[in-house]
Amino acid sequence: MDMFNAIIQVLDSTIRLSVPLLLACLAGLYSERAGIFDIGLEGKMLVGAFAGAAAASVFHSAYIGLGMAILISVAFALVHGFASITHRGNQIVSGVAINFIAAGSTIMLGQAWFQQGGRTPALAPGERFGAIIWPGADAVRGVPILGPIYSELISGHSVLVYVAFLAVPFTWWVLFRTRFGLRMRAVGENPAAVDTAGISVAWLRYRALICTGVLTGIAGAYLSMVQNGGFVKDMTAGKGYIALAALIFAKWKPVNAMFACLLFGFLDALSIRLQGTPLPLIGKVPVQLMQALPYILTVILLAGFIGKAIPPRAGGVPYVKER
Repeated sequence: MDMFNAIIQVLDSTIRLSVPLLLACLAGLYSERAGIFDIGLEGKMLVGAFAGAAAASVFHSAYIGLGMAILISVAFALVHGFASITHRGNQIVSGVAINFIAAGSTIMLGQAWFQQGGRTPALAPGERFGAIIWPGADAVRGVPILGPIYSELISGHSVLVYVAFLAVPFTWWVLFRTRFGLRMRAVGENPAAVDTAGISVAWLRYRALICTGVLTGIAGAYLSMVQNGGFVKDMTAGKGYIALAALIFAKWKPVNAMFACLLFGFLDALSIRLQGTPLPLIGKVPVQLMQALPYILTVILLAGFIGKAIPPRAGGVPYVKER
């Protein structure tokens, strides 16, 4: 039973740790399916985390914080669109610039507003999203096997966790069962054909980036208003880049993206669980090695162990309307 409880705890941590990766991965899915490579996922998550925590602290409302996180993240996404769609700039350079601006501006504004070294004040219970306890969760907690699964894995998460996992079937439905999704996939493969049909390529790509901004804003709010209870410097810690790796690993498909992010989350949870624990035949593994496990997996997967991943054909290429 101790082993079973340990497995439940690791799986529970896996779910919690995979949520920001999943939201960022789905965000990248929208933009890249529309032909816009967005390496700025990291920066948009970071500004969303800061804006959410700052607004929640000032207005004493978690939902105002969430709304502000989404608003600021969408604004950064539109800046990326203005540079790469309207002015046909290099999408990678634009994304890197957004990451630099986000990293610097969050620290500068945090210090100017709160005088806590770039941090925001710790959020009170009403200023962050708490856990939702499902009906009967406490009553069945002692039931063998099914009780811990229901009370720990299914119940006891914040509303943003459920939003993240519900976003997977919703994204699948949008991409493969709606007119907007069909056009978005088409504009990522052959924008000239879409333009010939009288559909605005630029407007479609802007809408895809708005979807990206919404999801990265929620991901940032989750980091600062659920996991940490406040904003700290560089709290995304490379999650945007890992989400991009998961997106390639998933071959730009939403369900595959969910399992890829769960895999990264599981390895992260396992590294936390095994820190300082002696392993059979190996002994005590250095903490630094355990912390590096998710990043090592990223390198291994991108080194060619995922098969041939073919991105959208028009990805990263600015569209110039033929006259």
